[in-house]
Amino acid sequence: MADKLLSRYEELKAQINFHNYRYHVLDAPVISDLEYDRLLNELKKIEADHPEWITPDSPTQRTGAKPSEKFEKVRHPAPILSLANAFGADDARAWYERIRKLDDRVEKAKFVVEPKIDGLSVVLHYRDGQFVQGATRGDGEVGEDITSNLRTVRAIPLRIPVESGKSKAADIPKHLVVRGEAFIPIKEFEELNRKLEEAGEKTYLNPRNTAAGSLRQLDPSLTASRPITLLVYQIVHAEGGKVPASQWEILQYLKSLGFPVTDLAKRFNDLESAIAYTETFNEGRDALPYEADGMVIKIDDLTLAADLGFVGKDPRGAIAFKFPAREVTTTLNDIGVAVGRTGVLTPYAMLEPVEIGGVIVERATLHNFDYIAEKDIRVGDRVLVKRAGEVIPYVIGPVVDARTGKEKKYKPPQTCPACGQPVEHFEGEVAWYCVNAACPAQLVRNVEHFVSRGAMDIVGMGIKIVEKLIETGKVRDVADIYTLTRADILEAVTKKDRKTDKEPPGKIADNLLASIEASKSRPLARLIAALGIRGVGEVSAGDLAGHFGNLDALSKAGTDDLQQIEGIGPNIAEGIVDWFSRPFNKQVLKKLKAAGVWPQAEERGRKKEGKLSGLTFVVTGTLPTLSRDGVKEFIENNGGKVTDSVSKKTDYLVLGENPGSKLDKAKSLGVKILDEAGLRKLATKS
Repeated sequence: MADKLLSRYEELKAQINFHNYRYHVLDAPVISDLEYDRLLNELKKIEADHPEWITPDSPTQRTGAKPSEKFEKVRHPAPILSLANAFGADDARAWYERIRKLDDRVEKAKFVVEPKIDGLSVVLHYRDGQFVQGATRGDGEVGEDITSNLRTVRAIPLRIPVESGKSKAADIPKHLVVRGEAFIPIKEFEELNRKLEEAGEKTYLNPRNTAAGSLRQLDPSLTASRPITLLVYQIVHAEGGKVPASQWEILQYLKSLGFPVTDLAKRFNDLESAIAYTETFNEGRDALPYEADGMVIKIDDLTLAADLGFVGKDPRGAIAFKFPAREVTTTLNDIGVAVGRTGVLTPYAMLEPVEIGGVIVERATLHNFDYIAEKDIRVGDRVLVKRAGEVIPYVIGPVVDARTGKEKKYKPPQTCPACGQPVEHFEGEVAWYCVNAACPAQLVRNVEHFVSRGAMDIVGMGIKIVEKLIETGKVRDVADIYTLTRADILEAVTKKDRKTDKEPPGKIADNLLASIEASKSRPLARLIAALGIRGVGEVSAGDLAGHFGNLDALSKAGTDDLQQIEGIGPNIAEGIVDWFSRPFNKQVLKKLKAAGVWPQAEERGRKKEGKLSGLTFVVTGTLPTLSRDGVKEFIENNGGKVTDSVSKKTDYLVLGENPGSKLDKAKSLGVKILDEAGLRKLATKS
């Protein structure tokens, strides 16, 4: 009896997954909603009686699970890259000419055109045909694990292939990783807002942000309530199986496995035909069932596309043909000034609210004070506002003919709007700075940066806790973090900081105190980066740590000493010296040292001597036997130095497969180029 019921259970799962595919992917259901509900209810009843039978690919698991404590990070098996943009046919032709000169095969290449959907890029992992993990694109190298949320998206097959007979099991890679775009169709988005409005709840402004926000939150049941779908268009990684070698065939292959694939993709024998097809959507974009900000033109031959390599992080084998951005005019009511973490003063436009591409815009960037002067933008002007890439609104300039004479010229502030201290301007820079480290506008952002993952990585100190600690006077600078007591943290913990109502505040406090203690052991480079010195990021922080070894030596360095380091120019050097000269910062360092937060760099990393001593190297591409960390260690162990960017001070470029733009820069500067074998020979020459 049990065997028969288990067999029925497996049959129900397969049937319901199949009907989900027919309904959500093909838009061609073969049963009524009533029949579907009966099957699902039967499945639920069996699972209620036999919870031990429930598997991750069960349709019931799409309804959401218990919220996770936090998102784990997922390293992608290959870079999840963005594309360079073309803002018209001429840009697309220029892209073609550039790649044609690099490889003769481009002249005979075919092209595939696909819509560039304005959604959230996601990466889906399948092992032995079962969906096991899903992640956001993140920074292209590491994304956020949103598997539980993605399971609620009914267009995603939990097992492949969805329909038997479409693909042989032997043809399916043992490990398959695909990339797609998650989004909410326009009609479903409008219906969602209508229901929210009827219920008296807050409505959403655009489909893209709604989809992204719904997928990047901690409660899968909320994701399940949103009409999110997706289209898949790329195989990121495959182990085994028979994977096609052209983009057009990849789309057909993905479709055969049961993945939703765009029906607007077309293949063309030449670029001009591809451009002509793309341009038909410039005016017809509103007829698309989803928000799209352009079309993507891709080299069909994936081997050729890979051989073309990259320009920076942009693959040469594809280009995003962007739709014309939408521009509107509105009134500039006033100009505000925001104070950033490093003290940079940034002006922004306070606008008469206006809708641009479905979003109500009330503020827009004005870039910097020089931009305002150059464009002669005045308060009260009628201004032209643009959403660049349909995302970031900015003021293009004034509509001069609309002026009435009542407009007022703008004068930049001489003092910080947050603390009242005089602002400073450094020669050669556009930005103006508030250099008062005690500025309240900077303190929250300084602490937020100090505790961030790339800095001291103090897990659990979220923005709300930071704001409360500053508000109550418990934290007046970053060093005060290390004098916090359990009582201080308990006072700052609100309901919003608790994952569930049952989570005791004491647990949050204890975990945070443990994280603070653990941060004391972070390496010197992380501490230097955490201090928020103007112009000093993670790479330069590592260089400073390696060169000086400790904060005592770094704090005494002059501008000439600092400029001996690759990548440290006069402005950054001046900023470092200025930071260490300020009494407030000296007091912060004193408190950090007293708290035991005073790491030392490893001496061995700074004193190696060898055949490569005095030489500076830059590495690009993939080497035959050495990883990126491995080649860096090899060079440093032989006395050399590795930097991130090519300059006149670079002695050698170490070249591997699929190099980026560093190769072009090296050639233009006449930098010598070595492969891995040449590097090893150089390190052992007599």
